[in-house]
Amino acid sequence: AQAVPGALIPTDVGAGAVPSPLLGQEEQLDVLERLDFVVRNLVELRREVEELRNSLQHLAVEIVGDVRTHLEETQRVTRRRRFPFSRDRSDSTGSSSIYFTASSGNVNTDDGESEGGYTTANAESDYDRESERESEEGEDEASCDTVRTVRRDSLDLGPEEENPLLLDSSQEEGLGQLLEQADRLHGGDEQDRREGFQLLLNNKLAYAGQREFLWRLARAHSDMWELTADADERRSYASEGKEELELALQKWDQSAECHQWFAILSGQLSEHESIPKRIQAGYVFKEHIDKAIALKPQDPQLYYLLGRWCYQVAHLGWLEKRTVSALFEAPPTATVQDALQNFLRVEELSPGFSKAGRVYIAKCYRDLGNASAALLWMNLASELPASTKE
Repeated sequence: AQAVPGALIPTDVGAGAVPSPLLGQEEQLDVLERLDFVVRNLVELRREVEELRNSLQHLAVEIVGDVRTHLEETQRVTRRRRFPFSRDRSDSTGSSSIYFTASSGNVNTDDGESEGGYTTANAESDYDRESERESEEGEDEASCDTVRTVRRDSLDLGPEEENPLLLDSSQEEGLGQLLEQADRLHGGDEQDRREGFQLLLNNKLAYAGQREFLWRLARAHSDMWELTADADERRSYASEGKEELELALQKWDQSAECHQWFAILSGQLSEHESIPKRIQAGYVFKEHIDKAIALKPQDPQLYYLLGRWCYQVAHLGWLEKRTVSALFEAPPTATVQDALQNFLRVEELSPGFSKAGRVYIAKCYRDLGNASAALLWMNLASELPASTKE
């Protein structure tokens, strides 16, 4: 039998009297459950306070670093303008000339200051200054051309070519077979997904300019994030996959798959960040999922992801809510009912689409106080096979 707290036993009993609890057994159990609930919440609050303290420390370090960098840059600019040193031509070849011609104002002939904000030597002739400016303009154009070329070569994202790289018939056939194999491996077990990731990685140089290949490569990075236990490796996989799609979305903004996997990878990457950055990632996640749904409104996976987002927002802890209110003017809002409607939409589009989706439907009904519906959906979930760790 459980020990009864002393407060439940009367104190005015005689020496021969048998102590009896003031509350019945069910009432005692109810009190103990309430006490246990309070203890759990205190532990949770202590953990959240610790996270907030760490987040504030990181935020303070970032602010101090930004301020220091700004002050140092200001001091460097002040020193350059204060002392009339002649400019060494080797500097422009060691750095991008963009930074040396930031000002577009006219030459100040009163103090000999050049267009780039540098003070020229008094001994320099007008011809020398004019020649230097022409040379700098040439460097600027070359530097900009170099940037455009590198950007275009990275994933063929230059503004001059709006369409994907054209493939010949054999390359197109090879790409089709590759994508089909990648989809099959993605739907397999852990070893299959690792093999699919390596397969796509090996063919990146050949097909990195193709949209269908690129979002599948990002999806494979997400698979590796799920399969990897090491925190640093998980962060690396999520970061690399997100970077691939950051470039892709500049060209394929109308791709639902690119938006979908960008949202997923943003969420995965945020799990290794502080609370403010996780909340910021939540905004990014919602933005791209909404865009994906607008482009592909019949995809059940998108509604499942939106349902997960709504459910998490509806269950934000006290610390997260305080952080959102402090950092954002328009905090995200969602209810359990919103989450339920999205999960039910998944079942409407594709019955039995997700075991986890049915579990979340049961959770929503439980939270809304409908125990019979929750039990029904848990039983329906148990009928589906388990295909992921979750």
